[in-house]
Amino acid sequence: MIMIAVYIIGGLIVGIIFGFSLGKLIGENKLKQAKSDVERSLKDARSKADEIARKADLDGKELLYKLRVDFEKQHSSKKEELTQLEKRLLQREENLERRLDFIETKEREMSGRENEVKKMTSELEEKGGALERLIEEEKEKLRRISSLTPQEAREVLLRRYEEELRSDKANMIKEMEDAVKEEADTKAKEIISQAIQRCAVEHTTETTVSVVALPNDEIKGRIIGREGRNIRAFEMATGVDLVIDDTPEAVSLSSFDPIRREVARIALEKLVQDGRIHPARIEEIIEKTKQEFEKRLMQEGKTASFDVGLHNLHPEIIKLLGKLKYRTSFGQNALQHSKEVAFIMGILASELELDARLAKRAGFLHDLGKAVDHQVEGTHAQIGSDLLRKYGENETVINVAESHHEEAEFKSAYALLALVADAVSASRPGARRETLETYVKRLKQLEKIANSFDGVDKSYAIQAGREVRVIVVPVRVKDNEIPLLAHEVKKKVEQDMDYPGNIKITVIRETRAVDYAK
Repeated sequence: MIMIAVYIIGGLIVGIIFGFSLGKLIGENKLKQAKSDVERSLKDARSKADEIARKADLDGKELLYKLRVDFEKQHSSKKEELTQLEKRLLQREENLERRLDFIETKEREMSGRENEVKKMTSELEEKGGALERLIEEEKEKLRRISSLTPQEAREVLLRRYEEELRSDKANMIKEMEDAVKEEADTKAKEIISQAIQRCAVEHTTETTVSVVALPNDEIKGRIIGREGRNIRAFEMATGVDLVIDDTPEAVSLSSFDPIRREVARIALEKLVQDGRIHPARIEEIIEKTKQEFEKRLMQEGKTASFDVGLHNLHPEIIKLLGKLKYRTSFGQNALQHSKEVAFIMGILASELELDARLAKRAGFLHDLGKAVDHQVEGTHAQIGSDLLRKYGENETVINVAESHHEEAEFKSAYALLALVADAVSASRPGARRETLETYVKRLKQLEKIANSFDGVDKSYAIQAGREVRVIVVPVRVKDNEIPLLAHEVKKKVEQDMDYPGNIKITVIRETRAVDYAK
């Protein structure tokens, strides 16, 4: 029984030990499993945490980017507003500165005027004192005269006036003698020039051709081309309107530029003669014609210069002279007109013992501005003088160009000769295409317009209608009203008349005192 008990106890002990070991082993396995699960959970947690952190970082960056973009937009808008505000402030500051300058200027003017008023006041006071003294002197003289008989008083006054008149007469004679000596040469040359103005030169004028003859009417269709492509290409390349109408065997070229019109005419004649008319050929022929025409302009200018006897002109001036061959004024060729003026000025200068070569040069170049007056703003006289100054011409020649229509001051006798020679060439019989009836009608209309104004006594159209002189009644028109009347006459002439060039309006107010010796 004891052994059994021992065995039982030993079995229990072994069972307990085995159970304890087994439990410990199972516990360790569970612990390891738990640790593994915890580590895996931690790893998953860390992974999720990293993912959340990355997502949060991306969301933060995206939010930051949006905030930055919005901030930049707002900043840009604010910056632009500030820039505009700054500009407005600068403008206001400039306006204020200008106003301050204006106010300062006005203050200076007012101060100057105040000083002038004070000065005038003091002068008036001084004159008033002097006037009082004179009155007292005259009273004293009258008191002395009152004691004389009428005959004696008359003799005293006559002697006094005679002495004053003699002194005034001597001064006037001296001044007149000095003036006569100064103006004698100029006046003599002017009289001679006006006398020579009656001469005339015969010459037939040349006109600019703007009609191209065709061999037959069938060529018109080829010029137009399919759906008008040929005529469009021609007009675009030349800048000239090509008019094709019912005129048999002819087409017309229309352009304000005579050079373009002439280039188009030559090019069209070449195309008609060649027969191959299409856009590419049109552009080729026109370009070649332009190059040839440049050489022709130089040759025309050189030929005209040789005819006049001038050989040292600037190449650009020679080219501009060549352009004048294709410029007309009332049918008168501008280049031929320039040659005529040069010859007439040379003759006048020889008669007046001036430099004939310089006179011919000035006359030949006086209308140079007409070569480009359709391209440059201003009168041809001003344009021509600017061109001559640009190419280094003589100052006398420049002054002739700018003053030959009295738009500038005459600085030499050559300018007056140019005015005369230009009038001779333009107004001689046959020079321009204006009939006598039209010419007289234009002059009468000019005088009629001037006479229609209140206070005008008479008016005279002179210089072939380039000037009208208006004589007013002195009692009805005052001196300060003359500029206004001249302006009103000018406006009326511009509205009611068609005329070439400029018309000078001269208003004259004259007061005369007439007495008769018996």
